[in-house]
Amino acid sequence: MSPHKTLKIDKLPTIRRMPNYLQILRGLAARGEEFVSSSYLADRMNIDAILVRKDLELTGISGTPRVGFHVRDLIASIEKLLGWGKTLDACLVGAGQLGAALLGHRDLAKHGVRIVAAFDTNPEKAGTSIHGVTVFPFARIQELLKRLTILLAIVCVPAEVAQGVTDILVDAGIEAIWIFTSVNINVPEHVIMQKEDLLSGLAVLSAQLTRRCPGALPE
Repeated sequence: MSPHKTLKIDKLPTIRRMPNYLQILRGLAARGEEFVSSSYLADRMNIDAILVRKDLELTGISGTPRVGFHVRDLIASIEKLLGWGKTLDACLVGAGQLGAALLGHRDLAKHGVRIVAAFDTNPEKAGTSIHGVTVFPFARIQELLKRLTILLAIVCVPAEVAQGVTDILVDAGIEAIWIFTSVNINVPEHVIMQKEDLLSGLAVLSAQLTRRCPGALPE
């Protein structure tokens, strides 16, 4: 198995919860709290305390009985686990509404993702700047990625071109792709991909709302 694929699938839900733990822990640290219990975190996260303890085992930090976890040590360990605190240069492909919003998303920079270039097929966007990031013609992407040290590409393009854009990024040496699309995308084993399907999320939300409030939505 490739070293890039060492994170087991059964650990991914834990990883997804880590930013929520961090938000709670940073709030506690700001108030001067030194320790936190698993039961407190469970209550804030609305999950079982045993799940909290299993999640935090992944950080390598052990709690003290009747005292809890040291807040600042836990913050540092979670940040290390996630690779946050380091700067990761990235590029954005597709500077439309969603792409432009991500360029202005402060939390990305706060957690070490620095978007250094954007690419778009719209000639009117070439040479412009969005939230301080220059937009280049997509035709130059392979040339520029070979000159820049970029491991991560954030992709916000229409579904019909998503696979083609992904193939170009892989050929250009991109190691990880964060793509917003509703279609299935294939990448080689050595490339890490995280797909965000907004329509799937909307479908879940809509189905739950329909069940909870039958008749509330217009036919």
